[in-house]
Amino acid sequence: MSHEARGEPSEAAPVAVPALPLAVGQAAQEVAGAAAPEGPMRKPLGLWADTWRRLRRNKLAVIGLVIITIFLVVGITVEVAFLFGKNLTPYDPNAVNYKLSPRGLGAAPLWSHPFGTDYLGRDILSRTIIATRVSLIVGVIAVSIALAIGLALGPVSGYYGGAVDTIIMRMADIFFAFPYILFVLLLLTVLGPGFRNVFIAIGLLSWAGYARLNRGSVLSVKNMEYIEAARAQGASDLRIIFRHVLPNTMAPVYVAIAMGVGGAIVTEAALSFLGIGIQAPDASWGKMIADYLPYLPAGSWWMELFPGIALVVTVFGFISFGNGLRDATDPKLKE
Repeated sequence: MSHEARGEPSEAAPVAVPALPLAVGQAAQEVAGAAAPEGPMRKPLGLWADTWRRLRRNKLAVIGLVIITIFLVVGITVEVAFLFGKNLTPYDPNAVNYKLSPRGLGAAPLWSHPFGTDYLGRDILSRTIIATRVSLIVGVIAVSIALAIGLALGPVSGYYGGAVDTIIMRMADIFFAFPYILFVLLLLTVLGPGFRNVFIAIGLLSWAGYARLNRGSVLSVKNMEYIEAARAQGASDLRIIFRHVLPNTMAPVYVAIAMGVGGAIVTEAALSFLGIGIQAPDASWGKMIADYLPYLPAGSWWMELFPGIALVVTVFGFISFGNGLRDATDPKLKE
């Protein structure tokens, strides 16, 4: 009796699987080989490592970074030497020597005075170097003041919203409504001209931009999961804002800082040019350009040229680096 008749299952007959053609098999092997990585898996780059990789590809940004580095090295070195009572410039920047300005028009660049001398016989190279210290201090301190105010009010405004947000943003709108340079002029008229009052005025009137920028970033992250988790664990609002929200919203602020330092240097130069910024005997690029301007028609071109180049190149460095940093941190431009 057969297996079917007795109700017993019969063994399944083996099914023949047709062999793949040789060409198809080779193609499959090639595709598999191409898909498989040749070496170990590369670890994904972190945020700042990826930003640095992309920043290096921007030649203008790299040039700007080199300019900023030189500016910082010169400014910090001169400031440290100044604090210890030392002078690292080739000559005393305020030393008057009428022998080096026989007709009261200065002397053209020489080997002993590469940038020439001014109408009082002072070395322009030394004065240009010492003015780097002034620009560095004004730029850094002014941006620090604006940053402290902006990063105190901006995250609070974005996190709480409602009436708090309305009050802070309307205050910012008041600062935005006035022309910036006129507002600075008004404040300096009240405070008086001088080195300290310049960076105080610039810092107090620049906070609104940082506050509004950071507020927008806070609005985009305040409802994310890690914020909800911190809130569920009982963290206070201040701890959430300054420990969890603020560090994750700083990327746009770094770009604004680079731009802000360049803007503060330009503002200081403009105020000094108008006579209400840095006062004599301190040297400032803007003050030097203003003092030497009457001598330009007489042919003393070097007095205007070198302070002007120092100002333009420095601001160009900060703006170029800021633009490159913005592009490197923009997720829309990711490869």
